[in-house]
Amino acid sequence: MRARSKSEMTKSLNWFDIIWFGVGSVLGAGVFVLTGQAARDYAGPAVIVSYFISGLSALLSVLCYTEFSVELPVAGGSFAYLRVELGDFIAFLAAGNILFEYIVSGASVARSWTSYFATLCNHKPEDFRIHAPFLAQGFNELDPIAVILSIAICVGACLSIKGSSKFNSFVTIVQSFVMIFILIAGLTKADSSNFQPLAPFGVDGVIRASAMLFFAYVGFDGVSTLGEEIKNPGRDIPIGLIGSMIIVITAYCLLGATLCLMQPYSQIDVDAPFTIAFEAIGMNWAKFVVAFGALKGMTAVVLSNIIAQARYFTHIARAHMAPPFLAVINEKTRTPVNATVVMTIANCSVAFFTGLDILANLLSISTLFLFSLVSIALIIRRYYVSGETTSSDRNKLIGFLTLIIVSSIGLALVWVHSKNFVGYIVLVAIWFIATLGLKLTLKEAKKPKLWGVPWMPWLPSASVAINIFIMGSIDGPSFTRFSIWTAGLLLYYVFFGLHASYDAAIETREKSDAENVEAAAEC
Repeated sequence: MRARSKSEMTKSLNWFDIIWFGVGSVLGAGVFVLTGQAARDYAGPAVIVSYFISGLSALLSVLCYTEFSVELPVAGGSFAYLRVELGDFIAFLAAGNILFEYIVSGASVARSWTSYFATLCNHKPEDFRIHAPFLAQGFNELDPIAVILSIAICVGACLSIKGSSKFNSFVTIVQSFVMIFILIAGLTKADSSNFQPLAPFGVDGVIRASAMLFFAYVGFDGVSTLGEEIKNPGRDIPIGLIGSMIIVITAYCLLGATLCLMQPYSQIDVDAPFTIAFEAIGMNWAKFVVAFGALKGMTAVVLSNIIAQARYFTHIARAHMAPPFLAVINEKTRTPVNATVVMTIANCSVAFFTGLDILANLLSISTLFLFSLVSIALIIRRYYVSGETTSSDRNKLIGFLTLIIVSSIGLALVWVHSKNFVGYIVLVAIWFIATLGLKLTLKEAKKPKLWGVPWMPWLPSASVAINIFIMGSIDGPSFTRFSIWTAGLLLYYVFFGLHASYDAAIETREKSDAENVEAAAEC
């Protein structure tokens, strides 16, 4: 697969780089982009609980990703993992959602960069966008600054991965100091009465906010795409992924609490919550520091996003599920220039037109779907090996996995439609029995060589349940858009991807056979 890229990527990253890539790709996307909307419209001060719920779900997914990325350190990330365990079709669906996730994420952060840049220039957050009344609501605020930002970062990402890593580390460290400033300065103006009521929209609002805020954690899976460029994957990936996630969850909860202590939830600004909050409490000078830090943080997020997109697309193209020219690694820079440019064009197209509220919910569905697939794939990886696992054990695995998935979907539906206590008890019992059945009746067929998820199969099973439960709180129109996108992917796969990946497999097999014949002749 790597040979199809013609050149190799450079192994130049260590655990320190991975931690800062992890923090840089995640921290800032949530706190500066969606905290305001989640607190004002859904959770109130209980936004800290929402951050914790979505963070816990993301952490479980991180553990699953870590085992895969240590065992399979390739640029394809979750696409490569799913292709190995679940086959081309599921991997292709995941690939489409991976790319969708990163395009939407990059566009969201780029648009928020414009809002904070406006406040830094002493303007209102929406002042630097162009209103186009002839376009539909949600798509009529044009954002040329987001496009310029994405193009500038694309150039840097094409030039050098090590240079991008150094820039990311510097920017993220500066951003960390700004966040410490926000905590200290904001808490000097804290008013505990702003925490009353704690959850004005009830538990429903808290869960809906956690679904939206899952957006805040999506960047970490992009770190797994750096596998080919990491010096010691067995050591560096677990330290980098898990360490950065713990840092991010802690920071998000603290910053969410600080924002709600500074200002009543109903007065929080959606576009630039922290800068406007400092202005509201009379610290007008501080809003410029915050805006500067937000710009630094979101620049790191867009950089990490574009780097991850390109590496995903490179590996997808290696499988011929995307045009093969996108798999090429530039011989001079040792980076996937073609894939980087194409994905940046897609980012710019979405960022120019689409509003943040539409983007956030779309992103959460796509990401939660993907994370659920990775957790399922990890269970299959541990309990099934082709040619070794008996038919009886395979059928047990299929049955238990089906019960886990169905009970998780049932919990989400009961939560949304009836909130029946008996329904919760029955469905949780089914999930528990199915997971226990996996543990007690099936022997692990494949042990991880370097690093493995602890408490199998409980952690990946819980990850599936929590992801699907959170997904159930996302609004209907977002599911409609997601369904349209998935239908388009299916059409592409039937008419192009299926045949291209089959031809690539035949080509690889013929090349392997020829090499074997040549080796036999030499002997």
